[in-house]
Amino acid sequence: MTQIREPERRSRILRGRPYSLDEFASKYGLKGEQAESLFARFGPSSIELDLLMAAKRRLPVRPDRPVPQDSNPEPSNGMHG
Repeated sequence: MTQIREPERRSRILRGRPYSLDEFASKYGLKGEQAESLFARFGPSSIELDLLMAAKRRLPVRPDRPVPQDSNPEPSNGMHG
């Protein structure tokens, strides 16, 4: 007699910090339906979603975090003199 096994559910390990749905949609300029669909299929992992969007050649319309402005405008290479 053949036993039929149910498919195993694989739980995804969250890689990177989680995006909120609104944060993900606004970062990539997605409409609600698009963002919800991707979020439901791939989860909230910022690493997974950023890799997915890179594979789709979709650049962020806004950066994750603003780059802090340094009071010293010249780049430091570790050499003084």
